[in-house]
Amino acid sequence: MKINNYGTHGINPYKKQMNKFEQANKSGKQTDKVEISSNAKDMQTSTIEQARRAKVEQLKIEVQNGQYKVNPELIAKGIKNFYQGK
Repeated sequence: MKINNYGTHGINPYKKQMNKFEQANKSGKQTDKVEISSNAKDMQTSTIEQARRAKVEQLKIEVQNGQYKVNPELIAKGIKNFYQGK
């Protein structure tokens, strides 16, 4: 059985959407804008972030000096909790 594209020749469903998008850009309409409040900016540089950075730096030093010890029990417990959804 042969099926022809009867009546749909030259139709691209995405072209219509792209034309609207291009017209909006050309017409100078204002696009959406996101502004971050000063409170949100303060939250980004919170004490938690600083504590994490300090911990990462400490771990880097331990790894470089060969002093970092992996606790397999904690790793196994973390994997178990992850897969059990705890």
